[in-house]
Amino acid sequence: MNKLSIVNRIAKSYFNMHHKGMERIMLHPFDCQQQCFETLLKDAARTQWGLKYDYATIKQYDTFKQRVPVNNYNTLYPYIERMIAGEKDVLWKGKTNWFSKSSGTSNSKSKYIPVSWDSLIKCNYKGGKDTFVLYLNNRPDSKLFTGKNLSLSGSWRKFDVNSKAYCGDISAILLNFIPEWGNYFRIPPKKTALMSDWNKKVEAFAQYARKQNVTSLAGVPSWILMIIRRILELEQASDLTGIWSNLELFMHGGVNFSPYISQYKALIPNDDMYYQQVYNASEGYFAAQDVAKSDDMLLFLDNGIFYEFIPLQDFETEHQQTVTIENVETGINYVIVISTNAGLWRYVMGDVVQFTSLNPYRIVITGRTTHFINAFGEELMIDNAEKALKEASQKTDAVISEYTAAPVYLNKQTKAAHEWLIEFQQEPSNMEVFTDVMDTELMRLNSDYEAKRCNDILLQRPVVRTVPKGVFLAWMASHKRLGGQFKIPRLANNRQIIEEIKRLIPQQ
Repeated sequence: MNKLSIVNRIAKSYFNMHHKGMERIMLHPFDCQQQCFETLLKDAARTQWGLKYDYATIKQYDTFKQRVPVNNYNTLYPYIERMIAGEKDVLWKGKTNWFSKSSGTSNSKSKYIPVSWDSLIKCNYKGGKDTFVLYLNNRPDSKLFTGKNLSLSGSWRKFDVNSKAYCGDISAILLNFIPEWGNYFRIPPKKTALMSDWNKKVEAFAQYARKQNVTSLAGVPSWILMIIRRILELEQASDLTGIWSNLELFMHGGVNFSPYISQYKALIPNDDMYYQQVYNASEGYFAAQDVAKSDDMLLFLDNGIFYEFIPLQDFETEHQQTVTIENVETGINYVIVISTNAGLWRYVMGDVVQFTSLNPYRIVITGRTTHFINAFGEELMIDNAEKALKEASQKTDAVISEYTAAPVYLNKQTKAAHEWLIEFQQEPSNMEVFTDVMDTELMRLNSDYEAKRCNDILLQRPVVRTVPKGVFLAWMASHKRLGGQFKIPRLANNRQIIEEIKRLIPQQ
């Protein structure tokens, strides 16, 4: 047995040892969540938040539910701001020096989500480990650890207000603290992986990875696709068969994978290639696919996160009520509410899920609480769109009646972009200026959009098309949506609506 085979066997044995933990999630879900609930309250009892709500006397979920309000980023931000400044024992015990940056709210360009040491080890790293456990359970003959994992990460920087506090993509934070044995199995080197210039980064990834024995990929599909295509250019190849002959796994998440699957299958013509969906975010590591060729994911119930759920139909009503996993049902859209070992208390993430199974608990992500586009990790929200359109209209004397937008997916013929259909009451004095102002304003408002637009490396300049008056009304009529309570969906994460509307545009 050669060295690589021995390493592979030892690594697989390590992960297989932890399979009992996954069995506990499946067989004893309520015990897992009860333990999370009790541990969270105990560990936060002496924090300023815990003292405010007297966590020490909370013994039951109903008391917690009645005493602690449901929160969003804006309600927690004053506490997070104090944590960034270096104050200790605020939302979570001790000092928190790392903050994961994600797309902003209506009040700020970026959100800064606290990443405590507990959440780093017991949630994020544990979630990654559990994902490998699930994969190896499906692929006992795997040779994953005979080669390297190509994983894409962001970058991090210091805060100006506190030189001991840092912010960045969650992937960059995880990479910064990864143990040396973990570095043995991944590429590229940290110095390359943490580069902030995305143009140079993609090229450096491609140049380094093209000569490596890559057995697995991890990252957002659109970015990994760009690296693969650059490697194929460098190697003058049509697919990866002769470059990474041992490639067997792609762990993907962050955006909808369905628009990309055909492209990946063309570039990786291997029937044994395994595509594993994961659900991780700035706020934590929540779930991973545990059944081959399935769209749903096993919910991780013992990683320091206590889950509550609000039926989507009740989310914006006065009848809003939360339930725990004991009372959820399949086939219903729920808004996720989390309490975490980083100090996010009854925090509404904005993601909407459905349970596909209650034994064990499996979910699919069905959307968000607001209109959005997140095809490439840009997380463009309706508030960003409204403000950017307003600015562009003011600069070009335009008046907008209706609009909708959707992604243009990356493929051999087209580059990634956003397509906007706009019906103007008064058209812009200059459409090119209108588009540029809107684009610039979106970058100013949304750091994730800005990163994806940087130097046209992934997202190209928006494509804005003028729609004749009456087309949007015709679409609503065709869907029996005429009436004051119905509105045009402003942003969509797929092209169904925008293509339906385009078919109604009279041909010239």
